[in-house]
Amino acid sequence: MIELAFVGFCLNRIGFFENFLNNTVMIKTRDAWKKSLEEKLPPKHKYIERNKAITAYYAELYLQNPSIFKWAGMAAFASNQVGIAIAVVEILKSPSGMVTKAGQAKEQNVFELGLSLYGAFFDLLLAVPMALHNFGTQQLLLDDLEKIKNGNDEIFNDVAWMHEAYLQGGLKELEETVIESEREYLLAGFRLIDEGAKKLQNPETKNEGKALIGKGNVLLLKHEQVNTIQPIFEQITTIGKVVVSFGGMLDFEGAAENGHGRLSSFSQYSGNVETLSRQKCLTNRDDRWAWIENDVLPIWAKVDASYNNGSALHRVLTAMANQEPSALQHTTAFMNAVYPVIGLKFNVSEPAVA
Repeated sequence: MIELAFVGFCLNRIGFFENFLNNTVMIKTRDAWKKSLEEKLPPKHKYIERNKAITAYYAELYLQNPSIFKWAGMAAFASNQVGIAIAVVEILKSPSGMVTKAGQAKEQNVFELGLSLYGAFFDLLLAVPMALHNFGTQQLLLDDLEKIKNGNDEIFNDVAWMHEAYLQGGLKELEETVIESEREYLLAGFRLIDEGAKKLQNPETKNEGKALIGKGNVLLLKHEQVNTIQPIFEQITTIGKVVVSFGGMLDFEGAAENGHGRLSSFSQYSGNVETLSRQKCLTNRDDRWAWIENDVLPIWAKVDASYNNGSALHRVLTAMANQEPSALQHTTAFMNAVYPVIGLKFNVSEPAVA
């Protein structure tokens, strides 16, 4: 009897320590979480394939957890927009074959045209893509776009692993693995998301839970913009900053229900003249956050609120998760949105199907 009692005591202690370890030891290290996700992506030199995989991951996160992973849903559209920017390079490399316009742009470079900004505003807008081709293609299209693409990689590296760790190990996994620079926005954001998710279970606190989840996801976005993207934007060339500012938009094409706006454009929000003269610039943290907070987030909130299994948002994100969207089709829409008032029409179309 004594031996059996002792065996029982040992088994109880083993069970206690197993439970203790399960609740105190992290599943993976921070680097291991990042590595596990990186291994699922195509190599970095395969720009388009890698971008599609990142976009698909964000879309899947939202589709699996639409009530809490709001950042991921918006990030899918933003990453898709980066993919469009990669395709735009091909258009800008050979602009004369892609556009039709009345008359010819002046034989001046962008800086000379800038001297007559207010007297020839539309001429300058028209000259931007041509000037890029004429004297700055290599510097802008290769160096600046490479930085933008790297920004997409850095965001994934910074934020995606925390979603994975939270899904598999809960909030405690994050608290055990984050570094100091991730506490202010990322960890604080997931704490709000976690608290909000619990409140969703109770009808009496459901609205409070939604509000907490919304605030938490905004903190994730704040980290992305302040800590991840800003250092990259500061490296972009002067002319690159102008082009990025005009190309800075988030298009929820196909996902917005009828009657809801789908496009948020930095230059339209800030003003074309202000953007062209660099009074307002997407690479400026305060200018960019004002646009995000006052224009992007309200549009996304309406799109997100429309989500259900049969919604337009569900269909679009499912297509992204399956890597279905045609970059060529979206590129055409993107370029026509950048220059809607000057008569530029991009003659890009899908090859005819026999």
